[in-house]
Amino acid sequence: MQESHTSETAQKSIEATIVSGILSAKIRPGTRLGENQLAALFGVSRTRVREAMMRLETRGIVHVSPRRGWFVVEPSAEDAIAVYEARRVVEAGLLRSMAVLTEEGCKALATHLNEERNAMAAGDRQRLTYLMGDFHIRIAELSGNTIIADILRDLTARTILISMLYQSEFHAAQSHEGHCRIFQAMQTGDFVRAAQLSVEHLDEVEMGLDLTTRPDPLSDLRSSLSLPPRTASSISQQPHPKITPSKEQ
Repeated sequence: MQESHTSETAQKSIEATIVSGILSAKIRPGTRLGENQLAALFGVSRTRVREAMMRLETRGIVHVSPRRGWFVVEPSAEDAIAVYEARRVVEAGLLRSMAVLTEEGCKALATHLNEERNAMAAGDRQRLTYLMGDFHIRIAELSGNTIIADILRDLTARTILISMLYQSEFHAAQSHEGHCRIFQAMQTGDFVRAAQLSVEHLDEVEMGLDLTTRPDPLSDLRSSLSLPPRTASSISQQPHPKITPSKEQ
């Protein structure tokens, strides 16, 4: 019984650590998650790692590639649209269902918004990325509905993967202002207005995505070699490869 409990705890720890890494923008889309390496890091068997990966796969966080292993998902443009639509439905519905913001909840959100301001002043992009997503998760946690909080945590992680692929500019001030407006409506008890503001906020973020840009599979190597980033114009100018029959010399 003790061994079973320990194994379950290890699986949850692996899942939580990977999701946390994504929420902090430390783990990028397409990152390979080797079973051997994870087993060594967490001190568990490959079987336990595989079980954790399978659970993350059902949550839309990772996928398996035959003979290659596990990878963090690289959301398509269609996935991005679906994820934002899901977030609008979940977050607006959650806020409309809330009746009161407790004094403790009010202090927690006020402290969080202050942390956002401090991170912006420090120019800490990685910290900001985490805080921007965590604001929405905190609201879900304040509602007391753990199921919705878990769903929103996964949707937020997928949103951050989307932003790393399709967001050309990071509009931290705009997102922070959106959060402040939502918080102000919650403070006054106008949760219907807060729900409307959450939809407008998500619309603004989604509008900032360039879903016509395909992810660059060579981005990490390109950065290591100090080569300029791939642009849409350079892609369009590249000739499509042609297959021609070989000729014997």
